[in-house]
Formats: sequence, C-alpha cells, structure tokens
Amino acid sequence: MGTFLFEDIIFGPVKSRRLGVSLGINLLPVNKKICTFDCIYCECGFNNEHADIKTQMPSKTEVLTRLKEVLVEMKHKESPLDVITFAGNGEPTIHKEFEEIIDGTIELRNHYYPKARIAVLSNSTLINKPNVFRALNKIDDNILKLDSGLTDSIVMLDQPVAPFSLNDTVKNLKKFKGNLIIQTMFVKGTYKGNPIDNTTEEDITSWVKLIKEIAPKQVMIYTIERDTPIDELEKVSLAKLKEIALRIENIGITTQVSG
Repeated sequence: MGTFLFEDIIFGPVKSRRLGVSLGINLLPVNKKICTFDCIYCECGFNNEHADIKTQMPSKTEVLTRLKEVLVEMKHKESPLDVITFAGNGEPTIHKEFEEIIDGTIELRNHYYPKARIAVLSNSTLINKPNVFRALNKIDDNILKLDSGLTDSIVMLDQPVAPFSLNDTVKNLKKFKGNLIIQTMFVKGTYKGNPIDNTTEEDITSWVKLIKEIAPKQVMIYTIERDTPIDELEKVSLAKLKEIALRIENIGITTQVSG
C-alpha cells in the first residue's frame, strides 16, 4: 500500500490522463483525508488512517490567495494550463465556503487563464444541497461519480459513511439536466474476503440504464492507476473498458476511456 495525501492547498500543475494540464485545488486538510465516501480504491487511503490528528480546512481567503499567487507565477513563466481541478484529500463540496471559492476561482481564471476550464471531481453525495448544486452548475466540467447501477456494488466499492440511496442520487443527478459528466471507476478483486467486480453484466446493464436516464454530456470510464488502500484490487483491461464505453456510445453519449 502506497497511498498518499496532497500536502498543499494548490498542487501541480500535473498532466492528467483525463483532463490535460491540470492545476489542483485541495479544499481539505493537508494532513488528513475527510470524505463522505471511504472508497476501497482511493489513492488517499482510508478516512480513519489519521483519525487522531487535529486539523482544519483552509479558509476561502487562504485558497484564493494561494491560487492567485500560483496563477501569477505560471502566467509569468508562460506555463500552459488546460484546467483548474478541485480534488485533493476527500470530497471538495464538504467545504462550507465551496460556492464562494468557486466564484472566486472563476474570477481568477477569467483574469489569468481565460481559456482554462474549471473542474470539480465529486462523489455526488452532497449535490442535494442548494449551494453545492448552484456552484457545480457554474463550472465547465462538473464531474460526478456513479460507480455502478447496483446499490450493493456502490456500497462495496465506495463505502458511504452515511446511509446511501441510489434512487436519490440518480434523482439529484438528473436535476443537472445534462450539465454534468459522469465518472465511473471499474475495478476487480476482493475486499474482506468478498469478491468485487463492477464489470459484470448485471452491473453494466443497470449502469447503462441509469446513464441513459441521467443523460450526461459525457461519461469518463477509468480503472485504478495508483496504489490503493488494499492490495487485493486489480485493473480492468483496456479492452474491457472500451467494450463498456461502446455501450454508452451506442446510446449517443460521448465517452472517454482511461486505462
């Protein structure tokens, strides 16, 4: 196991396999993961690994001040930038000033890198909150997780920390009226002795049905690339990912595959 935490508010830029040259923003503590999911494949590890550490989230002022500093430096060096991405050590929409930070980021982007996109990688658990919904509708790439069409598979893979309703999640995803990108992690293996595989025909058929219902503008399909909190997980083959992607393409939705 070689999981890691992001140690800065602003990190990168890095070359993202899905987004291009990406400058990351971590709204969570730099020494602790905080998330509404506890995914068994998360590169940041499990939520309880640093449970004894006292910490706090960065303020809106801290985030935007540091972002401005980095953008000014990048602009001076004429560094390329495709996207500013909210990710980091957990679920970014947890931050109580999330909408205000999004607003400030849009202003800074417009001034320094007007052609860059703004993306949020979210697990979809807090999209029922009006401020989160509003904020996600303001950005270019509203990337929301849906790892299966079956509740049992989602619970196994994503380990929600609160009661989870797939019906409610889909209902809330549909409220974006297509202004979203669905991201899905496909993985195989075992966890606590139980088999894991969200590429089964039952999983895929139910997932495709929900994707058709939600009608996103794009679907991102990927598999594990870095170390995971447990050793019993394995990548899904690129051939299998492309096979799954074709089923989404066949219903008229653009699909991006990262193997």
